[in-house]
Amino acid sequence: MTEPEDRGTLEIAHTVVRKVAEHAAGRVPGTATVRRGPGRGAGVRVSGHGADVDLRLDLALHYPVPVPEVVARVREQVTGEVQHLTSYHVRGCAVTVSALLPETRPRVR
Repeated sequence: MTEPEDRGTLEIAHTVVRKVAEHAAGRVPGTATVRRGPGRGAGVRVSGHGADVDLRLDLALHYPVPVPEVVARVREQVTGEVQHLTSYHVRGCAVTVSALLPETRPRVR
């Protein structure tokens, strides 16, 4: 068997980290899906070097929700999922709430 130091390295592209973060943010109750680009959910920017990343999220939330509580859950969910799935260390997770959207109810015909 090959020694651990001779097995090579694994690098996960920031695009993948972004998609993991978008998916994780969208699973938090209270976040809203909006029509903007391919993901249509949270907008995420990833920066950093090596295994240390910084995340900047731009989200829309459903109105009325307790904004501080939902944002805290988003930070926790996104940080945990990115670290678990990629083994990268999330140094920071900045969240901007750019919209509060009303809940959409199904139309009755």
